[in-house]
Amino acid sequence: MGDDTARFVTDFGTMVRLVQEAQPQSARGRELLDTLTAHLGTDAGGVAVVLEDVSAHRFVDADIVLTGLVGGDARLVGIGGGDQRNHMSLSDMLQQSQMYPNFPLAQPDYANLPIGPDEQRQTVAFGLRLFERGGVAVALLQRRAEPRFGRQTATLEVLCAEPGVTAALLAEFRRRMQTESVLKGQVLSLAGDDFGQQTAGVTFHHRPRITAADVILPEGLLARVTEHALGIAAHREALVAAGQHLKRGILLYGPPGTGKTHTVRFLLGASEGTTAILLSGGTLAHVGEAARMARALQPSIVVLEDCDLIAEDRSFGHGPQPLLFEVLDAMDGLDADADVTFVLTTNRVDMLERALAQRPGRVDLAIEVPLPAETERAALLRLYAAGLPLTGAGIGVAAGRTEGTTASFTRELVRRTVLAAALQGGPVTDGHLLAAVEELMSDGAALTRRLLGSGGPGGEGDPRPGGSYPDPSFPAAPFPAGPGHLRSAGSYTPMPATTGQVFTGRPGFADGGYSEDGFSGEGVDAVVPPSESREDAPPDAGPRTTG
Repeated sequence: MGDDTARFVTDFGTMVRLVQEAQPQSARGRELLDTLTAHLGTDAGGVAVVLEDVSAHRFVDADIVLTGLVGGDARLVGIGGGDQRNHMSLSDMLQQSQMYPNFPLAQPDYANLPIGPDEQRQTVAFGLRLFERGGVAVALLQRRAEPRFGRQTATLEVLCAEPGVTAALLAEFRRRMQTESVLKGQVLSLAGDDFGQQTAGVTFHHRPRITAADVILPEGLLARVTEHALGIAAHREALVAAGQHLKRGILLYGPPGTGKTHTVRFLLGASEGTTAILLSGGTLAHVGEAARMARALQPSIVVLEDCDLIAEDRSFGHGPQPLLFEVLDAMDGLDADADVTFVLTTNRVDMLERALAQRPGRVDLAIEVPLPAETERAALLRLYAAGLPLTGAGIGVAAGRTEGTTASFTRELVRRTVLAAALQGGPVTDGHLLAAVEELMSDGAALTRRLLGSGGPGGEGDPRPGGSYPDPSFPAAPFPAGPGHLRSAGSYTPMPATTGQVFTGRPGFADGGYSEDGFSGEGVDAVVPPSESREDAPPDAGPRTTG
């Protein structure tokens, strides 16, 4: 039995040798090993390889830094050998070359990667840099992340006979990576890959160009948000000297379609030179990486859209707690002097408040973005209908008859007005506007209104008692309300939407002397003090008028 076993082992070894010898081999298969040995001045197979990981979204930065570090005399070559090179480390390829030489030199691989919304850089995706540092030969294999081959991060593999030179090179590389980045001052979002929870890279966005006149909110609200988000940085030195932290968190809450995202876009446009990182949906799982980026690229803004969606969601997290808690912990983990602003938006503040109560101190300013009051609805109409031949009276009537609607609703209202005029082959008139109002405010369009974030009196999105935002059993304003609310004066009589009709009225609150709401009175009345706001006004309170 012993002889049979020995004979079997011998035969098996012979078979393996024959199979290996039958493998196709390149006549230049030893080029990688021979070139590195000649460059280093010693047997490359006996030199230790030092590995440095690089996040996928920083790979362009690494390429730029390395190009500067290796100098203009460096030689750049590629490695052939087919897909097997993607499954092997540099050390594995050198060992393989000693027995089965299948790694010839080739042209390096490149990838065009974005460095801005409209710019790209040809980046070395798989290439071997041969250079000298302080008179000592160094070889560095640079390759991008390839999740399909199990490589979740980009890597640098350094081969040098002097360990001290390798250590100094990588230390300089890390230092420059902390201060140099194409991401700094950009607006970007993180992207995940299809093979796991790793970050695959970034998407660059144009910085929004929105002025304060393009944002229609209750008076003073935009200024308050802007001062807290951007004004604190102007007093950085005084705050740091007094031992006060610079990081801040802002929560914008309210019904869908009221302008929370639009307000965020204004902040991004008003913060030229600030790095902005946008997270929403599944990319909220990358909040830890976003916080690290924000710290390195400050001043920064991290925007977390619709945080209520992950208030109790554990599917994207890596632990037993909801992902939102990881978001809040990432906020708390920043240094006190980090000039970083976190902006959270939510349509369901009742879901979010529970998490905030268990993680206090992360958000230091909560602002309600309410449904637009009558004057704001008129302002939205003027904004979206700029250039259209609508009269102030027509706009006033439309604003008065669209109570409980949102900015998104107003935009759609103007679009339908223009479409109706185009179908009739004539200019836009007040009649087209009022016909669109009748259509969208009818009972048959209730679902459309809800899809636009509006619901009308007593419906989804209605801010008054009895409305269903955010939940009939939850207080309508869990955080302190603003300075007051605008209340509409009484009821109105629908006016006929005849094409070409022009409306006139008494001098009102705005629109150059036209009534804002189509009432026979003065239009929108005075600002109601907080103690008499909509939520706590008696149900039988009569109309309030000015004058």
